[in-house]
Amino acid sequence: MKKFNAFILSFLITCMVVTVSCDKNGDIVLFSINNDISLGQQVAAEIESMPEQFPILDRSSNIEAYTYLEGMMNSILASSSVTYRTEFPWKVNIIDDPETLNAFATPGGQIYVYTGLIFFLDTEDHLAGVMGHEIAHADQRHSSKQLQRQYGVSVLLSIITGGDPGLLTQIASSLGSLKFSRDAEAEADDFSVLYLADVNDYACNGAAGFFQKLLDSDAQTQPEFLSTHPSPDNRVADINAKAADEGCDTTMGADAVSDYDEFKAALSN
Repeated sequence: MKKFNAFILSFLITCMVVTVSCDKNGDIVLFSINNDISLGQQVAAEIESMPEQFPILDRSSNIEAYTYLEGMMNSILASSSVTYRTEFPWKVNIIDDPETLNAFATPGGQIYVYTGLIFFLDTEDHLAGVMGHEIAHADQRHSSKQLQRQYGVSVLLSIITGGDPGLLTQIASSLGSLKFSRDAEAEADDFSVLYLADVNDYACNGAAGFFQKLLDSDAQTQPEFLSTHPSPDNRVADINAKAADEGCDTTMGADAVSDYDEFKAALSN
């Protein structure tokens, strides 16, 4: 017992004194929240400087579409289950690439959604489920942890302080296909359910609709990043099971389909 207590004391001292942070799961994350924000903002700036790879839709020319998507993001962020909803400078961007079914998040809450994914999905509930999943990757600091594993803390800190711009470009280019563990993917799916259950604006199992659509579609349309993720059929079952455990609403609103069709039409103009 004495050894156990000494371990707990040592762990708490590490979390409070040493220049590391401990997330709510007890993992030691060698990045602070401010580091997450700084890295995310630098990556976002790099992405904006790469219009050929990331053709981001201009906000001033697509006000209606951005208003819709920002409203969805802000609705999800109202969930009490989002840990850093006030700390992170959350922002959503639309990448104009109708051939790519993807969305991704940087550390610190920069969210990117491809038009290919938006057009592929049938309802706003499905998109809200995917949005919740990506918010969870940032909020649970999966993106930060994975980048630390992949590149090392010292390298990432050097990028924040202005070193190695080439590596910053590499990180920005690879974020859309960042490989998370199965546990991280499952956790992001679970939190997507929790977020949507809290705000009660969308079917809480909305993310399951995305994976079900993939299962029902031609294999050629399936995104490359799914090759490193748990299989879609398992995720449909797990997301629906989580929704059942939470007892949350899995029905879509009466105007959900028409509202989503208007959103897609705004993007098509």
